[in-house]
Amino acid sequence: MRITFTPAAAKSLTPYIEDGRKQLKLLHDTEGCGCVVSGVPALQLIEQGGPDDRLTQGDPFPFWYEPRHEVFFEPELRIDYDAARDAYSLKSDSQIYTLDLRFLKN
Repeated sequence: MRITFTPAAAKSLTPYIEDGRKQLKLLHDTEGCGCVVSGVPALQLIEQGGPDDRLTQGDPFPFWYEPRHEVFFEPELRIDYDAARDAYSLKSDSQIYTLDLRFLKN
């Protein structure tokens, strides 16, 4: 899996990760969904990956993800940021996953 962060997304995310203490993780969040297939994507700030997480290189940021959730995403993804809406989006060449990608900063 690979994520390309657009220049707008990279500029918006850099302050959160530039000190090296926080990293990005792409989630397939199933909290409150009732079923793993009904999950929604989210972007989360984490201090380090968990035992089931895999680190992979994105452009320009590396990111973590859970390989068991890889089936829900295409191999090439893009994250963009719309400053007017203060919202991130997750897309691929063939679909829009969400125009309001949750960014969990905890």
